[in-house]
Amino acid sequence: MTTVNYRLLLLGGLVTLAGCGGSKDDKKQQAPPPTAVSAVRAEKGSATYYDEFPATITAFREVEIQPQVSGNITGIFFEDGQHVTRGQKLYTIDPQQYRASYDQAVANLNVQKANLNRAQKDADRYTTLEKQDAIARQVVDNANATLEATRMQVAAAQANIQQVATNLKYTTIYAPLDGTIGISQVRLGAAVAPGGGVPLNTISADNPLSADVQIDESQIPRFTALQSSAGKGNDSTFLLMLPNGAQYPYPGSIRIVDRAVDPQTGTLRVRVAFPNPKNQLKVGQNGNLRVRNQTPGAQLLIPYKAITEQMSEYFVYVVGDSSKVTQKKVTLGARINDKVVVKNGLSEGELVVTEGTQKVKEGAKVKVTNQAK
Repeated sequence: MTTVNYRLLLLGGLVTLAGCGGSKDDKKQQAPPPTAVSAVRAEKGSATYYDEFPATITAFREVEIQPQVSGNITGIFFEDGQHVTRGQKLYTIDPQQYRASYDQAVANLNVQKANLNRAQKDADRYTTLEKQDAIARQVVDNANATLEATRMQVAAAQANIQQVATNLKYTTIYAPLDGTIGISQVRLGAAVAPGGGVPLNTISADNPLSADVQIDESQIPRFTALQSSAGKGNDSTFLLMLPNGAQYPYPGSIRIVDRAVDPQTGTLRVRVAFPNPKNQLKVGQNGNLRVRNQTPGAQLLIPYKAITEQMSEYFVYVVGDSSKVTQKKVTLGARINDKVVVKNGLSEGELVVTEGTQKVKEGAKVKVTNQAK
């Protein structure tokens, strides 16, 4: 071997050795650094939250105004949509035929009273003559029978007066309760009749109003207990959320739990009363009833964003003493705003990863860069 070839081989060996030493250093430098995550310690706190139920605003009292006699509308004495008071005049129906019938009934009663007076005198006179044996018994019996018949005619005439007087009274329609009246379904001159189907109008009591909800039968004991505790002072147990997302300013109180579960839906209707002094609520309006639900005692709470879901099961990553994460299966309770109750699987004080869960796996080493207190 020549001197030149020997030197080339030696140089190649040195290069190879140098390359091998560099590979080990590179492997050490390529070890992945700890994953940066945010974490928070699981702590116990008050588990107060609200359940929401779709609600419809209804009136506790609502009356359809129906005509009781036939005729033409001769007067309308309110503005559509205004507040009316009980006894306020609303409509008049042409009273002429009913007033004429009343006058005729009164005249007939007077005639029958005159006949009764004459029959009474005849009966009295014939009875006196009978005592003197001056008249046949048959005549007395006939006089008494005529007297009795005349009395019955007077009673019939009086009953007829009551009937026609009632019809005459029904030609003026009054508000049966305090409330808001709707848009009139008839105009002046319209012909109306009893049993026509469409009411003249509708009045609904407007303060308070009810938020009606349908609850599942499993919720019945809860709402029955709430009804039993009603009247112990206004609080925020029942709140109403309006269609625009705003909270109604007055709290509600449970008023009625229906008597029976609907067998078709398995639900029960509950009515919650809300004051309506400014007429902000309208019958038929929709909203959401919020019902406070406070679990007794302190509950373990963590941010909901710490939860990961796999196959309908829930997990969290817990940071151990060696800065390695362990995945734990948990059982969740109610969600309260941005937090959730953990019923099982986690202990108070454990450090739970809240941000960066998608970048870690079981046994991975992490670095907590932002730990919430």
